[in-house]
This record gives sequence, structure tokens and C-alpha cells, in this order.
Amino acid sequence: MNYHVSSALAQIPNILTLSRIAAAPLLILLLRDANYELALILFILAGITDGLDGWIAKRFDFVSELGARLDPLADKIIIICAYIMLVVLGELPFWLVTLVIFRDLIIIGGYLVLTTLDGDIQMRPTMTSKINTVAQIVLVIAVLLENTSWLVLPDVSDLLTFAVAILTVASGVQYVWVWAIRRGM
Repeated sequence: MNYHVSSALAQIPNILTLSRIAAAPLLILLLRDANYELALILFILAGITDGLDGWIAKRFDFVSELGARLDPLADKIIIICAYIMLVVLGELPFWLVTLVIFRDLIIIGGYLVLTTLDGDIQMRPTMTSKINTVAQIVLVIAVLLENTSWLVLPDVSDLLTFAVAILTVASGVQYVWVWAIRRGM
């Protein structure tokens, strides 16, 4: 295979990741217009691209430093945009988005402090953090579904809201705990 074709193919995961970032403003506009159906489709497509970019990167050894840094950023951007808009629309409580954003800021700040003190460190999500991310995604999907006429669901968003809150706090505390152990505090 030609080197240029091979290097172009290696960018597919990064392009998929960038498409999630580009989808965030469109998600905001769809939610602003209360177009829950299209917002749900877009949000699910973003989730599919998240799984697909990781699978392609690992399967074909297209893993890159850019992709490793952009992928979690893209996830956070689309989730935070969804949460903020769902708060604006009155579908999620303000305190939850505050908690989610504050946790992410603590993680980013902690990472920056650790890299300043210890040099470049490998950041790996914990199992609690992965479960938290899944719960955050499920909550968005549930709220969007509850606002469509596609499916009549029991109102689970209150239960999911509290589950996300508990997991958000637990994963934030876990990161701080792991970092404190790493620094020998």
C-alpha cells in the first residue's frame, strides 16, 4: 500500500473524533429548537463514532498521541454541551451540571498540576470513571427519549440523575485519592 494512502487512512480515527467535536454546536442548535428526535440521533451517532474511532485505532494500529488527547476531550465537549442545554431547557437540574463540570475541572487541574510537578504522566480512566461516563450518556439518551414521541418510557431520569451525581462524586474522589497516593501525600 502506498505510504500516502496508508498515512491518510491512519487519520480516520482522528477525523471521527473531530466529527464529534464538530457535532457539538449542531447538538446545541437542535436542543435550542427542542428538536429532541434529531438531537437524539446526533447524540447516538456521536457515541457510535466514539466506539468506532477507538476500534479502528486499535485494530489497525492507528493510535496517535493527538487521538489519545482529542478523544476524551471530544467526549467531554459533547456531553457537557448536552448537559448545559438540557439544564437550559429545564430537563436536568442545574446542580447536576455544576457537579459534572466541577469534577472535570478538578481532573484537568489535577492532571496539569501533576504534569508540572512530575513531568508527563500517563492518564488512564478508572473503572468508576468509565461507569460514570456511561451513566452520563445513558441519562442524556433517557432525557432525550422521554421528550420524543418514539417510545413511552417510565420516567427514569430522576433515578439516573442521582446515579450520575453519586458516580460523579465517587470518580472525582477516586482520582484525587489516586493522585494523592502517587504524590506520596
